[in-house]
Amino acid sequence: MQNKKSEAENIVTAKGGLVPVCEKYTLTIKEAAAYFNIGIKKMRRMAEENTGRFSVFCGNKYLIIRPKFEKFIDDSSEI
Repeated sequence: MQNKKSEAENIVTAKGGLVPVCEKYTLTIKEAAAYFNIGIKKMRRMAEENTGRFSVFCGNKYLIIRPKFEKFIDDSSEI
């Protein structure tokens, strides 16, 4: 029996390979919340308030630009 991997750990590419979250440029709200240890509601609120700064709205969902969000966290004293 195989262990299930969480969505925040890996994502399947179109060719069937796995891309670790730490190598992805953009993350979904759920992936970002798990990766940065922030609640989903807080992550979504931050994405909505900072569109263009570290998040983008794509279709019907927000994507977090991981390198920009890392810099945002580094420059912030609290979130």
